[in-house]
Amino acid sequence: MSIFDHSSDTHSEHSLLPVAEVFLAAIIWSSSFVAVKVVLAYTGPFTTGGLRYFIAFLMSIPLLVMKRRSKGQVTLPHLTKAEWIQLSAMGISQYTIGNAALFFALQTISATSGALALSLVPIPVLLFSVIFLHERPRGFQLAGVVIAIGGSLLFFSPGIKTEQPIGLIALSITILSFSVFPILGRRFARNRSLDNITLTSVPLGIGGGALLVFALFVEGVPRMPLQAWGLIIGLAFVNTLLAYLLYNHSLQHLTAVQVNVMLNLAPVGTALIAWGALGERITPLQMLAMFLVIVGAVLTQRRMPRRGIEIPEGIEIPK
Repeated sequence: MSIFDHSSDTHSEHSLLPVAEVFLAAIIWSSSFVAVKVVLAYTGPFTTGGLRYFIAFLMSIPLLVMKRRSKGQVTLPHLTKAEWIQLSAMGISQYTIGNAALFFALQTISATSGALALSLVPIPVLLFSVIFLHERPRGFQLAGVVIAIGGSLLFFSPGIKTEQPIGLIALSITILSFSVFPILGRRFARNRSLDNITLTSVPLGIGGGALLVFALFVEGVPRMPLQAWGLIIGLAFVNTLLAYLLYNHSLQHLTAVQVNVMLNLAPVGTALIAWGALGERITPLQMLAMFLVIVGAVLTQRRMPRRGIEIPEGIEIPK
């Protein structure tokens, strides 16, 4: 199955493909902090985010056109008013507000604190999943959430600095904003009401475009060296377009909680990259914490109902 379509599910209940997709997305996103910190030396946080996400949207247009032509259509995707509202909410919350707040916070706080914020996202995602998606984690999965979050707190707690209240407020906004995208994305993906390219492209265009316009008013026209432009283009194509195609497709088969707990591996990956590239030390306690995060991520994948969790309510599974 291609990550670019939404054809019927051919995976068995023990399929590793969606897990591999979100794991690959986590690996890709683990490099984002390092690249963003470099770009922030040349331009503002809103410009960095706006360029990254809007360029990713422009890169997605050929895929969107190819998808429509494969269906014999040459028009834009036909979306209902409710779908436009939900896609706009996904784009504004994830790209305009969430990432803008995160990039702003990275100017005043450490990358460690920023990584910790991402590690806490599964908490509101868990609550919202129960309330809005009626997806309740089972015993092993709930234990996995607790273990993964505890491991993340243990790993990053030595580097947390509390003397930057503005940065911490921005991180709080980031946590809440990032919890909206997986809930709405999971709803679309579970119902298969939109193809994966549309689900990825439209929020990027709306959220990234809004952030870029805001950045031009606040920070002006960017003036950056070729190195910074190269990093932004790389962030747009690999860390944004490709990673979100994988992420959104995995939501067809995994719950929002499962996916976001798996993404707790990304901040740990960031620390490993910093260890190798920057020589930052990893303590034995942090190694133990990394093990806990991995164990928690594995536990959240246990006991998935047959054919994912996509069986409509009221339909019984033959024994």
